[in-house]
Amino acid sequence: MELLERSFNAPRRLIRWSLFLALAATAEAQIQIDLKLPRLQYIAYEPIVATVGITNLAGRDIDLRDTGGQAWFGFEITGSEGQPIAASHAPLSQAPLRIEAGKRVTQKVNLTPHYAVSEFGVYHARAYIYFADLSRFFYSPRRVFEVTGARPIWQRTVGIPEESAGPGKTRTYSLLTNRFPDHTSLYVRVEDKDNAIVYATYSLGRIIAFGDPQAELDRQNRLHILHCSGPRIWSYSQIGLNGEELAHSSFIETKSRPGLVHDSDGAVSVRGGMAQTLPAAQPQPERPAPKLSDRPPGRPTNSR
Repeated sequence: MELLERSFNAPRRLIRWSLFLALAATAEAQIQIDLKLPRLQYIAYEPIVATVGITNLAGRDIDLRDTGGQAWFGFEITGSEGQPIAASHAPLSQAPLRIEAGKRVTQKVNLTPHYAVSEFGVYHARAYIYFADLSRFFYSPRRVFEVTGARPIWQRTVGIPEESAGPGKTRTYSLLTNRFPDHTSLYVRVEDKDNAIVYATYSLGRIIAFGDPQAELDRQNRLHILHCSGPRIWSYSQIGLNGEELAHSSFIETKSRPGLVHDSDGAVSVRGGMAQTLPAAQPQPERPAPKLSDRPPGRPTNSR
């Protein structure tokens, strides 16, 4: 009798298990997330911009929103030994998002100001979505990136002029290079060493081995940089005291090689060469001055 009862219940258990697997598969398909990073290696304090794709497979429009103190969007980041990486003083916050059925949207997030990822090492990151309607999380596959040091090649500490905001304080400009598998990039870093604040660190583009870049300061203590970015091509950048890129252009070496010169009033300009007009060397978009909340605390260990 007991054997007969077990035989009778077995199909029911199989049906329940099949239904559970079907429901689980359906739940997994509600939201699909993918995470992309532009490259594997970054230098300390450089922007690490993650692109997160979110696809709505729920068969209906969905609303993603914070609920009960739980953020609907974020990242889980761990170190090389699996240790969790804490959020920084500027927590990530995303506005509510509505996604129509079957649609895919993308979110671009700079991880650097929101997570403590400026120490040298290997990190693993995955994005997550909290879907309040189901009270569950959905995760992207993990991606790996490495934060390394860069070689300092020039550094200068300057005062902030009286006519500027924050007179009496100082800024330290640094130029650094980092070698990637297929090229070498030139970086600029602007920081307040007295208060351990890094205002900006970003690439000025490729640099080829044709001498060190030229760096000059104008009378407002703005930094002007001219470096060789390709055969007979020179890149010019002007950097502000808070790390903003004020100007960027390219020059072609003709009969004369471009160089930085000081005018009689203390201004700095490029003399020689010819302004680049080829489509292959379009100016980079201007980088706005970073907000206080965008500035990660601490200072790099390799720029002293």
